[in-house]
Amino acid sequence: MSGARIASGSGDSNIATGVPVLDHLLLELARAGGFELTLEIDPGDPMAEVGAAGAALGAAVAPILAEGAHGEGSMPADEALAMVVVEVSGRPLVASNADLTGVGGLGADLAARFLQGLAETAGLTLHVRLIEGEDTDHVLAAIFKALGVALARASAA
Repeated sequence: MSGARIASGSGDSNIATGVPVLDHLLLELARAGGFELTLEIDPGDPMAEVGAAGAALGAAVAPILAEGAHGEGSMPADEALAMVVVEVSGRPLVASNADLTGVGGLGADLAARFLQGLAETAGLTLHVRLIEGEDTDHVLAAIFKALGVALARASAA
């Protein structure tokens, strides 16, 4: 059964998306945001699992975000630096300057598919800016950590 639960806490999480790189990135998100995250996705096509994971997180986070709430987070991961800004707008949109095609062996933009599922389900406008970074693993980690901080700040608003 697919689904997710999110709460403020220590960052201890139980994540099983079927995509190991995404599991790791969601752990980074939870730690950076100070969330306890439980997220499980039914096995299937890896790209479908990525979108389903974004949608599951969106469904879990939507109740803790007030209409019009916003948050911003900037985080490093080694040489990479990313900034994410979220707004609960009711108009799903992902605007990003990062092209991460082929990361994680999926042959497509993992981050974009995940973020689109999150934005659509939670009604978020997401702006993702890669400020610096060459190593794709570090770039993804910086983006997901910044997203965790931005969601935490939006939930506290």
